[in-house]
Amino acid sequence: MSEDSPQDRLNLGLLCFFPYRAMEARVMEAVAAAGFDDVTLAQSRVFQRIGPEGTRVTDLAEQARISKQTAGFLVDQLERAGYVERVPDPADARARLVRIAPRGEAAVAVAKAVEAEVEAEWTRHLGKRDAAHLRRALIRLREITDPYR
Repeated sequence: MSEDSPQDRLNLGLLCFFPYRAMEARVMEAVAAAGFDDVTLAQSRVFQRIGPEGTRVTDLAEQARISKQTAGFLVDQLERAGYVERVPDPADARARLVRIAPRGEAAVAVAKAVEAEVEAEWTRHLGKRDAAHLRRALIRLREITDPYR
């Protein structure tokens, strides 16, 4: 029997994290280069969880696994910078939703373009068949790992 290589001993979570971190870094670099250089990584991790119709701060905090106070602080910063806005929640007059503002939509467009570019690079590296298999496997894994899917 041959001994496993160091890469073979890495757990699957870590192996998923490396490409995620690489994608995140590329997106952050491109967003900053496009003039949105006032967004921090912590802010982006809250920002990316805002749903199309808006999301409550408590839900953003839960999904980002941070305190409600921290989420509120990060949303305040994003709001001051013009990336998000707070609007009344139509389902509950006492609550407010965080919604992506036009400046935020412009930053999202840059991020999505880079995401597509990185995925295309990865597909060229892996080949279409392996990239499709990886996508299917990760989608299946999401069924048991993502409570917000």
